[in-house]
Amino acid sequence: TGAKNDNNDADAICEAVTRPRTRFVPIKSAEQQAVLAAHRIRTGWVKERTALINQVRGLLAEFGVVIPQSRWALQRELPRVLEDAENGVPVIARALLSECQEHLQVLNQRIDDLERCFDIVAEHSETVRRLMTIPGVGAQTATAIVASVGNAQQFHKARDFAAWLGLVPRQYSTGGKPRLGRITKRGDTYLRTLLVHGTRAVLARVADKQDRLSQWCKGVIERRGYKRATVALAAKNARIIWAVLRSGTEYKAFAA
Repeated sequence: TGAKNDNNDADAICEAVTRPRTRFVPIKSAEQQAVLAAHRIRTGWVKERTALINQVRGLLAEFGVVIPQSRWALQRELPRVLEDAENGVPVIARALLSECQEHLQVLNQRIDDLERCFDIVAEHSETVRRLMTIPGVGAQTATAIVASVGNAQQFHKARDFAAWLGLVPRQYSTGGKPRLGRITKRGDTYLRTLLVHGTRAVLARVADKQDRLSQWCKGVIERRGYKRATVALAAKNARIIWAVLRSGTEYKAFAA
């Protein structure tokens, strides 16, 4: 039967073990779990901060006070709104918004403290520091990757790691005709997001550079557009990260 019980669980485990292509998740150390916990807590606080900012903007809009859609704009304009006694915001709402401002400052401080925690972890981890030499990979990305996959020994090829991150094209092939679509977006969403954000920072600085990586990035942007270039560089970085983790060697300059 298909019921969930110990006998069926044991049968499923035995079946999985006999399949040569089954990939098992390695056990994480206590240190890895602690670093991942810091990343998850930071993500929760960032989401809470975003929700708070949107709520404040919505409440102010009800009183005719419009603030641009930007965290920096809200943090700049909210104190001015609270100080302006002639903007039509009632006393009760003004007091509540003041509490929201204080809570926003607390969230900012907590997020900044966790980001400094990632820097401290990087200082004590040679593997993390090696990954940080890759363009577009900072302390936050490097610590998350090392805490998630360790030395990446569970991935036999660089493409397997990129596929696990969802950075390979979706395939729909039939009749001997390969068809490739957009990236699959399967796997670890958080790591994929960090890699993509990191590559955006790289692409923002390639215009005036003449090194081989910058030339390659500019060529992809011209042929495929900025968004595809961002994903392409993220996929390339994923393969480089796998090579650095597996070999234990330093990152070498880009070779086109």
